[in-house]
Parts: sequence; structure tokens; C-alpha cells
Amino acid sequence: MQKFTKLSGIAAPMPLVNIDTDMIIPKQFLKTIKRSGLGVNLFDEMRYDDDRNEIADFVLNKPQYREAQIIVAGDNFGCGSSREHAPWAIADFGITCVIAPSYADIFYNNCFKNGILPIVLPQEQVDALMADAEKGANARIEVDLEAQTVTSSDGDVFAFEVDAFKKHCLLNGLDDIGLTMEKAASIDTFEATAGAARPWV
Repeated sequence: MQKFTKLSGIAAPMPLVNIDTDMIIPKQFLKTIKRSGLGVNLFDEMRYDDDRNEIADFVLNKPQYREAQIIVAGDNFGCGSSREHAPWAIADFGITCVIAPSYADIFYNNCFKNGILPIVLPQEQVDALMADAEKGANARIEVDLEAQTVTSSDGDVFAFEVDAFKKHCLLNGLDDIGLTMEKAASIDTFEATAGAARPWV
């Protein structure tokens, strides 16, 4: 998993509440077990019409937001079913940070396991960043995980809270497998000892 330390990127404004996981990645794309290739179908039913043509007024189809790395969204982002494909699709598109007033718990935790930083800020601060994001590609928002700050293009700084363990994992690029591999030497020692004590196993 990629480390997350600092990010300076374009933010896409999505001023909707209750953006659920079926909106993020519709059910017909859940057949794969690969984390790659889902970005093209992120927000599929909002991005494309029935003939697979792009819907021009959807934010991620606008030229200034095609390279967005941050989403600024409304309350209860990631609600609905607990599909891990949702953060997979977000990450595969190239978005590594979401800023919202609140999240569904399972989606929130899945973000950290997939290299995405979900930031919780009060509504008034989200509103300020939403207005900043609406300026387009010239307005870059900066996120500093170590300092736990978000800085708008105008220089306004907002502090956010994050669990210390989740922060450690993101800063060091550790998903569940990476955390396990940190204990590889201990696991090898245990297996060798157990094998010697019970060679019939």
C-alpha cells in the first residue's frame, strides 16, 4: 500500500449527503476480486448515460476535475452496503483523500486499509473547503497527515483528528498484510519451534 504523508491536489466538490456505496461503485461491478480497474466505473451511473457517453455536468467529467485527488462531500459519505469495492474504485481513480462531516463506519475503516485518508471536519469547515474546491483546478488543497491539517488555497488551516494507529498505518503504507509482515521474523520463529515440537503436524 502506498504511504500517505502529504498531499497537494485538486479537490472535486460533491455537495451531496448520503452518497452511498452503490453510487460510488454500482453492484454490477462487484464481480472482480482485483483492486485495480474499478476507477473507470467510479460513480458510474452519475458519470455516464445509458449509451456510455460521459455526462458533461458531472463533476469528475469536467476538465478541471479529471485529475482530482480529493473529494469534498456531504454528510454520511459511504453509507449503504459494506462493499470494499467502494474504496478500491476511489483509490483506482486516483483519489486518496475524502473530506466530509461524517462517514459510515465500515466505509471509513475500509478507507484506511486501502490507502485513503477520510477526514472528518465540522460542517462549516467542510462548507469552506467546498467553496474552495468549486474554484476549479487552480485551487489546490493541501493535506498534511503528520501535522493533521488541511490548508485551503487561500491559506486557511483546519485541524482534524485521526486515530493514532490508523495514522501510523497510513504514514507507513501498512495494510493488514503489511502489519502481519512486520511480524515475519516472530512468525518464522514460532513455526520453526512448533514444527520441531510437533513434527507430525
